[in-house]
Amino acid sequence: MSIAELPPDGTKSKQAERVTTTKLRAMKERGEKITMLTAYDYSTARLVDAAGIDAILVGDSLGQVMLGYDSTVPVTMEDMLHHTKAVSRGVQRALVIGDMPFMSYSVSEEEAMRNAARFLQEAGARAVKMEGAAVAPTVARLVAAGVPVMGHLGLTPQSINVLGRHRVQGKTREAAARILRDAIRLEEAGIFALVLETVPAPLAALITRRLSVPTIGIGGGAGCDGQVQIVHDLLGWYPDFTPKHARKYADLGAALGEAFQQYREDVRAGRFPAPEHSFPMDEALLEGLEGQAEAG
Repeated sequence: MSIAELPPDGTKSKQAERVTTTKLRAMKERGEKITMLTAYDYSTARLVDAAGIDAILVGDSLGQVMLGYDSTVPVTMEDMLHHTKAVSRGVQRALVIGDMPFMSYSVSEEEAMRNAARFLQEAGARAVKMEGAAVAPTVARLVAAGVPVMGHLGLTPQSINVLGRHRVQGKTREAAARILRDAIRLEEAGIFALVLETVPAPLAALITRRLSVPTIGIGGGAGCDGQVQIVHDLLGWYPDFTPKHARKYADLGAALGEAFQQYREDVRAGRFPAPEHSFPMDEALLEGLEGQAEAG
């Protein structure tokens, strides 16, 4: 489906076949790679969905790329719900996954249940994502209540204040064994998929072979069942920085900068707007109008 075929008002097409969690598992069983991207707004979500991407993660990375924070920690539930609603309105096919933000599921299982329900009931997401293995009991309760949960191991950005900095996880035998154990624990709790972030490729491939649920890599190598990238990295939104795990498929940041500069120069030089950008009228209608207006 091309972007031109999408309804302009964002209404859902009855013919669009939704991607579900069970379809993702079937893709793994067939050996078919899964594609996932982040999106944080309606317009981007429409384009990502029209391109046939299987899943869209409304990541708490919006804290950095959309809100200007230096980490994901300040992101709130209200931030996430606001952006997830916008994304959901732009999607017809892809599985929309809401990223549960810092401390929205760690205080108590009851609070986690309430917040996860808000993603599905208020924001239109059809699954949520949670970081770490300590949440396994909460995952089990959510799944039992009908909330699909995606796990996330390796580099867990919400734990940056504990980790100290972004670095590869699982490089030692002990650390690799822990991540493998955590992955099995989360699978047993009922996750439908697992994000493996910034872990050595051989370890990610081993976990992928061991699990029956799909693994989605971001810096986990080609051995994962699928890949996820932050859309701003893929588009080259920040010309001076591309993470090691990302490939820049466009140089949008530079193109946008050039467009903004050209617009500024055209306005200042009087080249824009040109007659074709303006609306004409019979100027005879303006005769005497100024005096009439001053007379009240």
